[in-house]
Amino acid sequence: MLYHILAVGDVVGEPGLKHLERHLRPLKKLKNIAFTVVNGENASGVGLTEEQAWRMYDAGADVVTLGNHAFGKTQIGPMLDDTRWLLRPANYTGRAPGHGCEIFDLGNIRIRVMNLIGRCDLAWGADNPFTTADRLLERDGADFTLVDFHAEATSEKLAMGYYLDGRVSALWGTHTHVPTADERVYPKGTGYLTDLGMTGPIESVLGIEPWQSVEGFLGGLPGRYKSPNGPCKLQGAVFTLDSATGLCTAVERIDIR
Repeated sequence: MLYHILAVGDVVGEPGLKHLERHLRPLKKLKNIAFTVVNGENASGVGLTEEQAWRMYDAGADVVTLGNHAFGKTQIGPMLDDTRWLLRPANYTGRAPGHGCEIFDLGNIRIRVMNLIGRCDLAWGADNPFTTADRLLERDGADFTLVDFHAEATSEKLAMGYYLDGRVSALWGTHTHVPTADERVYPKGTGYLTDLGMTGPIESVLGIEPWQSVEGFLGGLPGRYKSPNGPCKLQGAVFTLDSATGLCTAVERIDIR
């Protein structure tokens, strides 16, 4: 049996969160989505609050993943410990609150979701994401395994795709907020996309006011980041997975404006 899994790129600021709330459920209905993973680490710009996490869940996310801003709002710590559907990167130090891998039983299928962070120019203090994935895959079995690899370098994401090819159902990258056009199914059956993109303002630089980004590159003081008003986009991908094999048959990029 085929299942459609939706992965949504980094939700940025209040405009991105409102756009998610407006469009996620209609999109899920349109694409007959069985399970949805949303990256939410930029909901407040840097990190997310407990209220924002619940808004994503209520909007239709089955799992909310994080990244290098997982602890940008320190008050999220207790929720990370207590909430199964809220994941921070699994290869963060064991002293950090929360967990990075969970299995969700939908009755007819079991879905493992794994959240990892890259170390190339991003999180050098984290454990090795490749060996962390090996360790997590040895745990209780699941019909499908989904991986959100929050990483800066495209090479690290591509390497992880080849490393896990045939061992996970789908792997996608988050963090850069810029969608890539390399959706594919790897030779051994893993669905892949280097970066999903983002959910937030269209006229922005990675979700913030363009002039602030320009000012920073000019050497000025851009101040606290602001999300611009105006039209938004929801970017991500739909992975079609086969329960007979646990692998992927197709990948489709999504861009809802």
